[in-house]
Amino acid sequence: MGNTQGSAAKRAEAACGDAKVPRTERGRRTLRKLLDAAAEEFGEKGFHEASVSSITRRAGVALGSFYTYFDSKDALFRALVADMSEKVRTSARSALSDGMSALEIERAALTAFLRFAAEHKEVYRIIDEAEFVDPASYRAHYETIAQRIAERLRAGAAQGEFRGGLGELEAWAVMGMNVFVGLRYVVWGGAEMAPEDLAAGINCLLAEGVMKR
Repeated sequence: MGNTQGSAAKRAEAACGDAKVPRTERGRRTLRKLLDAAAEEFGEKGFHEASVSSITRRAGVALGSFYTYFDSKDALFRALVADMSEKVRTSARSALSDGMSALEIERAALTAFLRFAAEHKEVYRIIDEAEFVDPASYRAHYETIAQRIAERLRAGAAQGEFRGGLGELEAWAVMGMNVFVGLRYVVWGGAEMAPEDLAAGINCLLAEGVMKR
């Protein structure tokens, strides 16, 4: 368990380019507390209403210690967007296993993302706000996800499971479906559908399209 937590902390460090890299395990834990507290604060209040003092109180960290890790609230926000992007990636990657077909991979990855979004609904508000607070982070978040989907689509085509010629356009279309399905059914709620059922529906659309046969 200790090694797993340490690895997760180091992955968070790598993702958070705007954070000053801690040299000790204690420092890594403090950084993690600040990021988690920032997710709550920004998710509840938005960037402009959130404050460094409130974030440090949530984290149980001295206000002065904040600047050991970040130069500003803006730097913390950028680091948080990067951290959330990394969490989205690892949640999807951890759901995959050897031997899965191309469609099974898409279904498993989407199910994992929807579960993550259900547990961290603030991710939508924070990522959406990044479009205005830090457009570069916003764009990088979606470009990175689209690149991973495009790689999976091309791999599926290379294995003879998907048609040839799939790439960036299709990846952005798939990502768009995934993101807005999560928004409608996970964040907004009001429809009793489990992540597995939602992913199965999108999987069926990928496999069969919308034309009557």
